[in-house]
Amino acid sequence: MNKLGDSLIVSGQVLSECFCCDLSACKGICCVEGDSGAPLTAEECTLLEQEWPTYAPYMQKNGIRSIEKLGAWVTDCEGDSVTPLIDGKECAYAFFENGICCCAIERAWSKGETSFRKPISCWLYPVRVQKLANNTIALNYHEWHLCQAACGKGEQLKLRVFEFLREPLIHCFGEETYKAIQEAADNPG
Repeated sequence: MNKLGDSLIVSGQVLSECFCCDLSACKGICCVEGDSGAPLTAEECTLLEQEWPTYAPYMQKNGIRSIEKLGAWVTDCEGDSVTPLIDGKECAYAFFENGICCCAIERAWSKGETSFRKPISCWLYPVRVQKLANNTIALNYHEWHLCQAACGKGEQLKLRVFEFLREPLIHCFGEETYKAIQEAADNPG
């Protein structure tokens, strides 16, 4: 773990492991597999409640039914707020295009219909944010067998996890924090 300032700890794997999503290989399986939906912040829950009808034109009919039945977000078995699932499988906000699982929220964002791009837990993946004591935040690398192709593509491109996640890291933590992460990665020890 690398401590950056008083409030951020970054896993060494975030600094050194290579990663780059390869949708042509994985087909967006991370939006289909798993124990529950995408983790959500309280602000994201509110946004989903208000804006989910904006995403509906891009969603599957059974995704819309899931939200109508369960709500725009749900609480999972661990007490976390997450996106609802369709029959325990893909995210309710998912749709399929050319055999690839896509995000209706991000589609609406790309068309300028919403300012919400997608849940930060999705945008920051494979990094998971963990809140620790004293307002400290840990950025941990989540290793998942489903992402082997992403690791391979990252290796080919020599793209480390934090570099792949440059845009969402800057969005969440700011340019200076990103520069500190880059500095820690480039000058270990």
